[in-house]
Amino acid sequence: MSFGQSISYCFSNYANFNGRARRSEFWWFYLFVIIVAAVVQGVLAAILGADATAYYLLSGLVTIALAIPLYAAGARRMHDTGKSGWLQLLVLIPCVGIIIMIVLWAQAGNPGENQYGAPPA
Repeated sequence: MSFGQSISYCFSNYANFNGRARRSEFWWFYLFVIIVAAVVQGVLAAILGADATAYYLLSGLVTIALAIPLYAAGARRMHDTGKSGWLQLLVLIPCVGIIIMIVLWAQAGNPGENQYGAPPA
């Protein structure tokens, strides 16, 4: 799956936590979210300057808007490896949680059908 296809697919399945996702779908979308968040925060900081309240409010709205499809793609990615999407809650563990999730997200998916459905096309 290409960068553009991944973005399109993840936004068309904005809150779809069912099914499976290939590594490329997840990682391309993850990269997109990081880039957009960094650009938006930089632009907001340049425009709003010292108005911290507006900066945090607008930055928070963008974060929430991007977090839902990112967690949905993450859940589908976990399903591809045969694990529950709820494992993403491990990111709440300080320091090691994100490391554990990166390892889990990077694992190869199950080649055959599993309890979450057929392999992604």
